[in-house]
Amino acid sequence: MKIMVGLSGGVDSAVAAWLLKQQGYDVTCAFMRNWDSAANDDILGNPTLNEEICTQEQDYNDAAEVCRILGLPLLRVDFIEEYWNDVFLTFLEEYRRGRTPNPDILCNKHIKFSRFIEFGRRNGFELFATGHYASISEYNGQPTIARAADTGKDQTYFLAQIDRNIIKDIRFPLGDLKKQDVRRIASEIGLNVAGKKDSTGICFIGERDFRAFLSNYLPMKPGKIINIANHKTEGEHKGVLYYTIGQRKGLDIGGTGPYYVIGKDVEKNELYVTDEANQHWLYSDACRITDMNLLMDIPDRISCTAKFRYRQPDQETELIRTEDGYRAVYPQTVRSVTPGQEAVFYLGEHLIGGGVIDAVYRNGEDLMEQIRRNAE
Repeated sequence: MKIMVGLSGGVDSAVAAWLLKQQGYDVTCAFMRNWDSAANDDILGNPTLNEEICTQEQDYNDAAEVCRILGLPLLRVDFIEEYWNDVFLTFLEEYRRGRTPNPDILCNKHIKFSRFIEFGRRNGFELFATGHYASISEYNGQPTIARAADTGKDQTYFLAQIDRNIIKDIRFPLGDLKKQDVRRIASEIGLNVAGKKDSTGICFIGERDFRAFLSNYLPMKPGKIINIANHKTEGEHKGVLYYTIGQRKGLDIGGTGPYYVIGKDVEKNELYVTDEANQHWLYSDACRITDMNLLMDIPDRISCTAKFRYRQPDQETELIRTEDGYRAVYPQTVRSVTPGQEAVFYLGEHLIGGGVIDAVYRNGEDLMEQIRRNAE
């Protein structure tokens, strides 16, 4: 069967392509180009930003060499405009609202498992694969996404917003492998990327400082840092948009410390922090979920587990359908649940889906409203 594999220029997707070839698929690889530093920076009319911040050309060359070694064809497709409109502008708008979005989830939703698949279907492909650490499984007779064998590398969190109707057409060849096995296979078959370092961070930021990059699009606006434990102004922030809940480093506050970001008010341009002794302000027991995407059918009320950020351990949660979306309830309380980030839900190893954290509660009241009152 003909299958199109998203080849990134890294070791994971390269081994995924090799495995599919070994399994008898008719494999074609495709490299996605999603960001053009010079073209996008020109939109700002600021030539000082025209610097090499992405390694896409090197990644493409690495992908081309992988295909030469494996004897596979390689396509190249540009989604620069789509990425700008659907991922980057959404990313900026969420930050403008004082929230903390996840661009990897947006990219998977709008590009890798949408535009990429549309491109493949126009070119005669029915099956699609990537090097994600995830598995395709079945629940109640329906195809579903399940966690990977390598729990430390599992990437199902980032797949929670994809269209459930495409799951039957997706393959994740690395689902049963550990990362060290992937490296070993790459080395044994002589792939040029066997020892290539895994990419980290966001492509459009690259190696630049995140705050400096963001300030080109969302200008800095300094304001007060208020300690709600003593109602004192502890210092000056560089712009509330650049901080996230739970952040401890980069506050530039003198004194005893440490201090933790517990909230921010975009309209007042105030950043709220607390000290070590008052970290209870970081904990909530429920949150409202919007833009919920379900990958399986579930009842209106279900006991499950949740991740409110990628590296967080699973949290016992009750997910409840409401008139305005969903509510996640976790009486044990969870630290640093942050508006704008993704709440992702699991039933055992199966991925239920996920949605955007819209508001956070403690004892039935909006936690941010409690924090604002205590800051006055």
